[in-house]
Amino acid sequence: MVGENFAGNIIINLASLPDFLRNPILKKRMMEFFSLSESERKEVINNALEAGPTIPFPNFSKLFKTWLKILTTLSEEQREGLFSAYIIEVSESPQKLITFNLDGILEIFLTLEENEKEILSSTIKKIINNLDEVKKRKIMIVIPDNAKKHLKF
Repeated sequence: MVGENFAGNIIINLASLPDFLRNPILKKRMMEFFSLSESERKEVINNALEAGPTIPFPNFSKLFKTWLKILTTLSEEQREGLFSAYIIEVSESPQKLITFNLDGILEIFLTLEENEKEILSSTIKKIINNLDEVKKRKIMIVIPDNAKKHLKF
């Protein structure tokens, strides 16, 4: 990446905001994602994947849970669009997930309401199952076994 990581800086700042500010700002940013060009979307995804592991986990967990909860309120098409962008990027560069606390991320997911977990699991499985075999294999290698169990893979 050339230039400053503006998306990464926004993510880091969002993580430290209180809920009543973080929720509407994050939702607005997520909705803006759909108006971006393909190259801008890819840049945002890469910046987010780069910034995530640099955020202290207590702050990251609040931000990630907010992101997941907002995803459950989006249409299936929007949710699939956002998740697909991340999943495809990770399938092309699985090492980007290595620096994340994947067990901690699973724990955040498990704190969601049952219906929220089901909505997200369904979308994730649909996207992964529609990947070509090479990308699917790369994704399945980096998903921890415990997460696969909860996603029912």
